Amino acid sequence: MKFIKTEILGVYIIEPSVFGDHRGYFLESFNLEEFEKNVYPIKFVQDNESKSSKGVLRGLHFQKPPFNQAKLVRCIEGKVMDVAVDIRKGSPTYGKHVAIELSGENKRQLFVPRGFAHGFSVLSESAIFAYKVDNVYAPASDFGIRYDDKELNIDWGLTAAEVQLSEKDKSLSFFKDFETPFKF
Repeated sequence: MKFIKTEILGVYIIEPSVFGDHRGYFLESFNLEEFEKNVYPIKFVQDNESKSSKGVLRGLHFQKPPFNQAKLVRCIEGKVMDVAVDIRKGSPTYGKHVAIELSGENKRQLFVPRGFAHGFSVLSESAIFAYKVDNVYAPASDFGIRYDDKELNIDWGLTAAEVQLSEKDKSLSFFKDFETPFKF
């Protein structure tokens, strides 16, 4: 398993070792000892999975403290553009983002620490997306930032006509209008 640092402190791309033959493949998607040696100690408490069709865009989401979450995400089937935005006030990368294609084919994962907004768009006909979180879901602490914020300038890999949003995501705040609860 390879842990690759990104240009934003704390965000990692994780590439598992994949062992394949004519029968299929095997990979270790998570190893606590390796994770803690390369990133930091963590206690994941919940695994989530979603299936979405092409053009679905989920995000940019985060939970306010004390229910903020770190996430380890991957695309099991299909292909997504996965995005983590630094919303830690005082961070040298505040407002910057990491965008990476995750797919069932490349088997990459992205670790998104606390203090980041997170989202993904589906680039394939459908996608199965999985993520581990280190804190429970708390609806009253659930917030977000608009995916199409011009200040963030994120390329989601979709045209505006392809994007499918939930009603909740259509009403999220723009980056300049939101007060971050996170400090660097």
